[in-house]
Amino acid sequence: MFVGPAAQATRDSAHATRDTIMVTALAKQLANQLSAALIGKPEVVRLLLVGLFGRGHVLIEDLPGLGKTTLARALAQAVSCKFSRVQFTPDLLPTDILGTSIFNQKEGSFEFREGPIFANILLADEINRATPRTQSALLEAMSEYQVSGDGVSRKLPQPFFVIATQNPIEHAGTYPLPESQIDRFMLKFEIGYPSVDDEKRILFEHQRADTLSGVNQVLKREDVLVVQEAVKRVRVEQSITDYILEIIGETRNNPKLVSGVSPRGSVALLRASQALAVIEGRDFVVPDDVKNLAIPVLSHRVIERGSFDRRGGKSGQDVIRRILGKVAVNT
Repeated sequence: MFVGPAAQATRDSAHATRDTIMVTALAKQLANQLSAALIGKPEVVRLLLVGLFGRGHVLIEDLPGLGKTTLARALAQAVSCKFSRVQFTPDLLPTDILGTSIFNQKEGSFEFREGPIFANILLADEINRATPRTQSALLEAMSEYQVSGDGVSRKLPQPFFVIATQNPIEHAGTYPLPESQIDRFMLKFEIGYPSVDDEKRILFEHQRADTLSGVNQVLKREDVLVVQEAVKRVRVEQSITDYILEIIGETRNNPKLVSGVSPRGSVALLRASQALAVIEGRDFVVPDDVKNLAIPVLSHRVIERGSFDRRGGKSGQDVIRRILGKVAVNT
């Protein structure tokens, strides 16, 4: 039976709608579980899911005790993924993360022992406390989803998601992330203190047990991959890409900035916007998706001349906020 172009388009639209409803429901279930662990921070949960579903990585910069590790553990618990935590310290070596070859006397040959990076969710705690050499061990893994050693490239399990943390106050004995490293994080954001009412809820929950005890598995590892594939199919109109490029262009032509946003940054903003659209229940990107994500996606990629503020700090956020106020949305 012949199906005309119009009828085929209608069928494709119906399939897209059903797929969107399914993946949005999965995202909502996961968000509910994470919100039970990190009370009163729905925006933080949403940004974390944008990074996960957009196949990016996130950098969380905030004070100790605000829930960074709890959030990472809750995510791994809710999606039943392999989780690894690495405490970055000055004496940490690249092989402590990637793994190393051990000589097997029985076999008479070397065999590779996988390091903690061979996980679905990797928590790199206080990443700026390790030396640049050790930090660079993550570069290939974060961009190409593989690690190389002894002339062999080894694929990492999928999904592969890095959640890195750093303390914005204690800078003694730390090694600021180089440009090539920080540019590989799709998003950078803070958690912040809870409100008084939310902190009351936290205290109430901890009277009985820790908040992680209430996190249940709601997704399988395969479900995360399904959502990530759905994100790739989200429609992006030409007007949206033009809007993104105009924002990026403003960072490159701004004489007050040391450098503008790289093409990797513009791709990150596009992919993050697609992920947010899925989370919000749409199979198309709208300008508000771009606006809502521009600061966490771009602020750590710019810095003002003469500013002592580190990348991703208030200075970078203010720059992107001013650019958003300047650039008009073309519909």
